[in-house]
Amino acid sequence: MTFCIALVVAAGRGTRLGAPLPKQYLPLAGEPLLRHTLRALAAHPRISGVRAVIHTDDRAHYEIAARGLDLLPPVPGGAQRQDSVRLGLESLTEIDPAVVAIHDGARPFVEAELIDRVLDALEHTAGAIPALAIADTLKRGRDGRIIETVDRNQLWRAQTPQAFRFREILAAHRAAAGLDLSDDAAVAERAGLATSLVAGSESNLKVTTPDDLARAEGMLTARLGDVRTGQGFDVHPLGPGDHVWLCGIKVTHDRALIGHSDADVGLHAITDAILGALGAGDIGQHFPPSDPQWRGASSDQFLRRAAALVAERGGRIAHVDVTLICERPKVSPHRPVMVTRIAEILGLSSDRVSVKATTTEKLGFMGREEGIAAQAIATIRLPVGP
Repeated sequence: MTFCIALVVAAGRGTRLGAPLPKQYLPLAGEPLLRHTLRALAAHPRISGVRAVIHTDDRAHYEIAARGLDLLPPVPGGAQRQDSVRLGLESLTEIDPAVVAIHDGARPFVEAELIDRVLDALEHTAGAIPALAIADTLKRGRDGRIIETVDRNQLWRAQTPQAFRFREILAAHRAAAGLDLSDDAAVAERAGLATSLVAGSESNLKVTTPDDLARAEGMLTARLGDVRTGQGFDVHPLGPGDHVWLCGIKVTHDRALIGHSDADVGLHAITDAILGALGAGDIGQHFPPSDPQWRGASSDQFLRRAAALVAERGGRIAHVDVTLICERPKVSPHRPVMVTRIAEILGLSSDRVSVKATTTEKLGFMGREEGIAAQAIATIRLPVGP
């Protein structure tokens, strides 16, 4: 397999969208737009690594977008897109891949088949780009009037990823430093590198305007039309100790929850709810208490695995809601931190996580403070299957 690195250009400011954040970090189906892009490239079997080129002011936003993904460390970009690409290419010199695929961070729906077509074309030319033939009649105008009709027969709409043999496109970018060419194919053209056109995709949308973002939301919703819910319940007894783990947070208490792992009933219930929505069994099947490797284990591992199973199916977690049932400790002082922690583990925005608490009015084993229970509901979206 040809050694290929994907370079994601995400240093722009996206001012045309008129949003408080650069467009690549705006939410798309509850996740940063850039996360969709990075995940699609990182999942492709012919791409060995993914590196993003980002603005120095956006590091915190990038870390949220990239959380949990297996990526190369990002590098800072430049004033113009061409500068950013060149700096990204320079950062890959020690890796020295055979091929680099340069992709716009604001194109979240790049398809595996499109990537394959671009990479396959490099067997014959130094570069290849996806493109779409122009379907509309083109007019050249001035001052609101038509000057002429433009022949569209040889015109194409260029997309990304644009792939090239690494050393040749690096040399081309170095030679073009300081210019403001519109894309990497233009840099290759200036250097005399033969570049192929392969079939692009109408789904390979570049988000530039608010209408584009709304269209992207609609496309993603249509793709993930299999909406499922699952419920989970967990309970653990209380015993000697000085703290409990609840929803990923260590809470000081005069007793401790007893279990094979850290006995975090909140994370266990959410994990079971997600597994239930997938029809993938329960937490005991995936992490059996008879297995010594899970003794004392942090329960965020279980929840991350459940989320990974959703991602492996091409799905998304839409929302989780957990209720903790206990007399003590009081949950309300810790609720905001719990929400943040669960959102961090699942890679969700905080508005997609709900943490509640209730008591049993002193009734039953929980009312007698012999244990703590939790129940959860998870909503996930999966691709519509046959």
